[in-house]
Amino acid sequence: MFIQTEETPNPATLKFLPGRTVMESGTASFDSPELANRSPLAERLFEVEGVTGVFLGSDFISVSKDPEREWFLLKPAVLGAIMEHFVAGKPVILEESEAAADDGEDSEIVQTIKELLDTRVRPAVAQDGGDILFHGFDKGVVYLHMQGACAGCPSSTATLKMGIENMLRHYVPEVTEVRAVN
Repeated sequence: MFIQTEETPNPATLKFLPGRTVMESGTASFDSPELANRSPLAERLFEVEGVTGVFLGSDFISVSKDPEREWFLLKPAVLGAIMEHFVAGKPVILEESEAAADDGEDSEIVQTIKELLDTRVRPAVAQDGGDILFHGFDKGVVYLHMQGACAGCPSSTATLKMGIENMLRHYVPEVTEVRAVN
């Protein structure tokens, strides 16, 4: 098994590409070992000393590290943990993650925002080892949650303001601002 690695805009996060599907649908983000109990893969990665976050995407795993640690020391252990997990045939997630609630009540504006995020933003953000989730739209403000490599990335504010906000304002005049939520 050959696992590729890619740098992300966040120096504390590396993207690992195992060459196979990681998540059949959706994504999963774990910010601590305590929250990783539904993912044997995330639990195993948190056993590597210095790992502070795990994000699972469709075909990649983003791993974040403690700023005091160096990637040249952590990377071999992370690669080993990922390889052992997939070679053993263990599940990535133990139970199906809850599907995003779609009650059909979204306004036309919210539907347009979600479609733009899904078609134009999320694929680009996934390239950098992260994801962005829609959390709401209220009085012209779009609330988004950054995950994976994008959470805590030095350029995430610029991505939100200069990229996403400008694009949404162009296509949806009702949007006045984009804010990150934690």
